[in-house]
Amino acid sequence: MEEILVSNWNEFVGLSSELDGWAFRGQEEAGWPLLSSLSRYLNSFIPDRTTWRSREERAIRIFRRKAHNYLPDPRVLDNDLRCLALMQHHGAPTRLLDFTKSPFVAAFFALEQADSDAAVFALNTPKLWHATPASNPGLSRDAIDPRIDGNFDRYFLQNNSDLLWIGEPEEMDRRLVAQSGTMVVPGVVDKSLDKILNEYHAGTCLIKKLVLSQTMREQAMKALYRMNITNATLFPDLDGLARSIRVELEVVWQAEPGPGNL
Repeated sequence: MEEILVSNWNEFVGLSSELDGWAFRGQEEAGWPLLSSLSRYLNSFIPDRTTWRSREERAIRIFRRKAHNYLPDPRVLDNDLRCLALMQHHGAPTRLLDFTKSPFVAAFFALEQADSDAAVFALNTPKLWHATPASNPGLSRDAIDPRIDGNFDRYFLQNNSDLLWIGEPEEMDRRLVAQSGTMVVPGVVDKSLDKILNEYHAGTCLIKKLVLSQTMREQAMKALYRMNITNATLFPDLDGLARSIRVELEVVWQAEPGPGNL
């Protein structure tokens, strides 16, 4: 994985323009590994890795059994990827990693609450679209597509294939649309994404880590605010609006005091 230190906003904008078509993920701690919420949870609390598969299966089964009570159309639970996306959306640990097609959305998620160096990971999706693991060149993206019935159980729940799939559910929710979102589904949950990518030999760099210096945060957050990238736009609901107030506390325009200058 190539690592690049970014010291100011203009430098980030320039680097982003060179990564056309890539997917991005922001993380507020530069040292955090590129792991899913499920991987982090299992690593922290379930030392017996032999039970990880059965525990993940059980979690999905319980969610499906109960979530229909809260859904206007419970058929969303029938498709594996849509079900996982719904779980992820509402805070359940899953093997999905949220990415975005916008480097600026990723920068927002990386920097919003960062009090030290943050990171934006860039994934070379144009190359990954056609790449296959060196150990199993028959496993193309289309072959392992988790939107196809049976594929999630066959290639992902088994937790024994160093591969990944990137894409979106056939029907995307409002948040995924607002965030220009896409998802990475890893075939194993005990390895970070960059280690899984070591199995792919595409002849070029598949992942870059842009380390965002904490000193650029103020400049970047003001630029993102002007681009209308806030929690209120990325999470188009009352929760997003409430979360956006954090940045409103920081952004103060220089103007004469008065009721109209709030």
